[in-house]
Amino acid sequence: MGVSTVLAPLPGARSPRDPQRAIKRGPSRVPREQVAATQRDRLYDGLVRTVAERGYANASVSDICRASGVTRPAFYEHFESKQGAFLAAYRHGTDVLFAMLRQAFYDAAEARQAAEAGRTGKTGEPAVTVGTAHAPADCDAPCPPAGSDAGADEADDAPEADIEADIEADIETWARATCSVLAVLLDVLSSVPAFATAAIVEIDAVGPAGRQARAERLRDFESFFALAPSVPDGVPRGEVVNSVVSGAYGTLYRYIAGGRIAELPELLPGLVYFVVAPFAGPQSAAQAAKAASADHPRSVAPCVPTQADAGVAGE
Repeated sequence: MGVSTVLAPLPGARSPRDPQRAIKRGPSRVPREQVAATQRDRLYDGLVRTVAERGYANASVSDICRASGVTRPAFYEHFESKQGAFLAAYRHGTDVLFAMLRQAFYDAAEARQAAEAGRTGKTGEPAVTVGTAHAPADCDAPCPPAGSDAGADEADDAPEADIEADIEADIETWARATCSVLAVLLDVLSSVPAFATAAIVEIDAVGPAGRQARAERLRDFESFFALAPSVPDGVPRGEVVNSVVSGAYGTLYRYIAGGRIAELPELLPGLVYFVVAPFAGPQSAAQAAKAASADHPRSVAPCVPTQADAGVAGE
């Protein structure tokens, strides 16, 4: 499957004060659009790192601007308020994350179907590439040039794929794809602690607008259950899906709020069992959890160097 070579950066993954991201001064004027894009991206990074360090309630616009290396007037050219800036960073970051999760689902499902086709001698059309591919943890994830919107546009414009239409359903395909999604989710959040803290924990402090944005994003997980086996008659499938998503989210919250972000990848077998069991049964869930315990390619968020720092503001 072809993958994109330009990955959208996850807010908080990069230092906003990296000299390579500075606006070059000189006789050649930088296009206004590039200046604005660079300022916005640096504000995303500075905001996420500041909120992760100080908490949303204690992070002021001045703190965010100082961490980002951007002036207050420039901040208000992009956002009406701290809340507006946080929600913009949250939506952008979760768009990037979900592009990676959709790609992980398709990669795993396609690999399973290719293996089945090889055993049966059948061939078929490859699954479509959706969104942004994740990068293995043993290399630096590529970044778009400073001020470039390439990666952001790719995440924002990624098609909303019809998973059910594109992939032939069977229990093992869905279980393997679900394992891949959870592995990428845990690995990526652990690779950018500042984003994990801001997006999972501090979103609560934003108030009703933050809770609404979170609820909208959590509903997007429903698409990953399109291929899941049916639940027993009389059991409302939608409520089962919502309960599973809420339970998994609660586990993430508990670990992140408790300062155990680095331990998130260790949750994979348990979460795989928890998510798969209500649909595929305990035996299939146990097999999926056992497979998840085996070594799998680790992933990091786009633009995170191999030795990623914790993402603390005030550099």
